[in-house]
Amino acid sequence: MSELLLIGCGAIGRRIGRLALDRGDSVATFNREDACLPGARHCTGNLDLPVTLADLPIKGASVIYLAPPPGGGHEETRVRNFISSIFPGNEPAKIVYISTSAVYGDAQGDVVTEETPPMPGTARGKRRLHGEELFLAFGRERGIPVVILRVTAIYAADRLPVTQLTTGQPVLREEECMPTNRIHADDLARICLAALERGEGGEIFNVSDGHPTSMTSYFDAAADKLGLSRPRRVTMEEAKKVMTPLMISYFSESRVVDNRKMLEKLGVELRYPTVEEGLKP
Repeated sequence: MSELLLIGCGAIGRRIGRLALDRGDSVATFNREDACLPGARHCTGNLDLPVTLADLPIKGASVIYLAPPPGGGHEETRVRNFISSIFPGNEPAKIVYISTSAVYGDAQGDVVTEETPPMPGTARGKRRLHGEELFLAFGRERGIPVVILRVTAIYAADRLPVTQLTTGQPVLREEECMPTNRIHADDLARICLAALERGEGGEIFNVSDGHPTSMTSYFDAAADKLGLSRPRRVTMEEAKKVMTPLMISYFSESRVVDNRKMLEKLGVELRYPTVEEGLKP
């Protein structure tokens, strides 16, 4: 692999970067803040300010784009700014874009595969789908392989809903819950690198552990892991009065995300195929 450039260096970016550094790769990171990964070259900038993107080490690099979209609207303006900053002759070798399974919208518990037409019902899903479209069009225009990862909810021991649990926020009663999907942060980091190595231009992969559970059972498992009381249950009617719109959207949308293409094509063996295994002591 040539130099790896991580656009966005949060919990997942740091995991990816450490894996890449451990195997001897050269890594560069980019975000708004100070250096986030010992051993990596760091670039500071702001995806909302195109002038700060001019000197990124993009040429010939393998890029994993992890930065979140802007907080409002239906357009992924940050992706647009990023690709607009790449002038001809300075193209990366490959791009992996971290999208979301929310682009499928509410499938009412049905199975979705990569062939399922995206129908996002939330603004966050629409922004991510727009980001996918921008990157894929850019890849076709410039001859750059672009791989899309539609990622389900990410969890790990250091990525649990602590605030929701410690502030007494409720969850939907189990009888009204529908299946949702997750992936452990450590497995996601390995999948991102596998997508760089084995994903082909234009390919889309669902990223999930393949064992859907309800949001309520996940919150229970997180509470048990943290040694906290399990959250109280409410009906959907009550939830609409006391939950944030974002939490309502999480509980309202349901789908079973098929991960067979990811497992077969990317050759990934999950270390944490269930939440129970992912949250073991």
